[in-house]
Amino acid sequence: MKITIKNLQKKIPINLKRIKKVAFKTLFSEGLKKSGEITVCFVNDKEIKELNLLYLGQNKPTDVIAFDNSQNKKEILADIAISTDTAVRNAKIFKTTPLYEIHLYVVHGILHILGYADKTTPQRRIMQGKANHILKKLNIS
Repeated sequence: MKITIKNLQKKIPINLKRIKKVAFKTLFSEGLKKSGEITVCFVNDKEIKELNLLYLGQNKPTDVIAFDNSQNKKEILADIAISTDTAVRNAKIFKTTPLYEIHLYVVHGILHILGYADKTTPQRRIMQGKANHILKKLNIS
């Protein structure tokens, strides 16, 4: 599996090695046996708002958007966009840190790529539980 990180924002310094570690830990925790490539792009609210409107019909910024572009079930080809502006804002709301939020969004985006949904309360609980477990194993709090 290849993980590519693109930092297209200037608000938060991004540790590429740490982000890749979080991504791989998430993939391995789910027993991933597929090959492929995931690109994680860090953007600002303006850029993620444009993506959210274009692809999801929502005219507002969001934390993370995951695009599964896989052509078959044997290989993953995906893009994940993460808003660092939203990470800063949510860190204040949830009394965490922007870096914690970014790591959470990486895990959350990959879980979406792996087929998890969060449309219902039970689905959200499952995803949150998995994300918390992964972040705890990485000593991210």
